Amino acid sequence: MAKRWRAAMIAAVAVAVVVTAVALPLFQPWRLVNDKVVDEALPGAAPISTHSSSTTPPTVSVQRSAALKILLTGKLITHEHETSGTVAVLELPDGSRVLRLENLDTSDGPDLKVWLSGARTVAGRAGWHVFDDGQYRSLGSLKGNHGNQNYPIPTDVKLEDFRSVVIWCDRFNVSFGAARLA
Repeated sequence: MAKRWRAAMIAAVAVAVVVTAVALPLFQPWRLVNDKVVDEALPGAAPISTHSSSTTPPTVSVQRSAALKILLTGKLITHEHETSGTVAVLELPDGSRVLRLENLDTSDGPDLKVWLSGARTVAGRAGWHVFDDGQYRSLGSLKGNHGNQNYPIPTDVKLEDFRSVVIWCDRFNVSFGAARLA
C-alpha cells in the first residue's frame, strides 16, 4: 500500500511539474501584476523643458500640436481586459502617417500587437474575436500597456480599408480593446 501511495505521489508531482512547465510560458501570469509605461513624444514635436518633482515625462497632446494633421480618431473600449485611452491617425508635415495611442491603460499580456483592422468595432464579449478575419495590418508589438505611443503606418496602407484599431493578443486570439476610427 505504501509503495502505491509513493508511486501515486511521484506521478502527481511529475504531472504538476510538466503542467507548470507548459502553463507558465503559455499564460505568463506574472504579466497580470507587471506594468510597462511608455511615454513617447509626438512625432516631430520639440522636446519639452520642465521642472517638476514628477518622474513621469510630460506629454504633448495631439490636440495641442499645430504641425500635425489629424486624419482619424477613436476612443478605446474594453474587450477581454479593461482598456481605455484614445487613438489618432496623424499625418506629419513630410506626409508620413503615425498611429498615436494616448493615455493607454490596459493589462499587460503575452504577445500583444497593435492592429489596424477592417472589422467593425463591437462592444462587449461579442467584440472579442471579430478582428482576426485576415483583414488587418499589424503595426507591431505593443510597446507598453500604459502611456503614449507612436506606431508608423506604412506608406502602402490605404486608410479607407480600415475601420478600427485593436490591441490584439496573438497568443490567445482575442482583443484586449479596440477603437472605431472616424
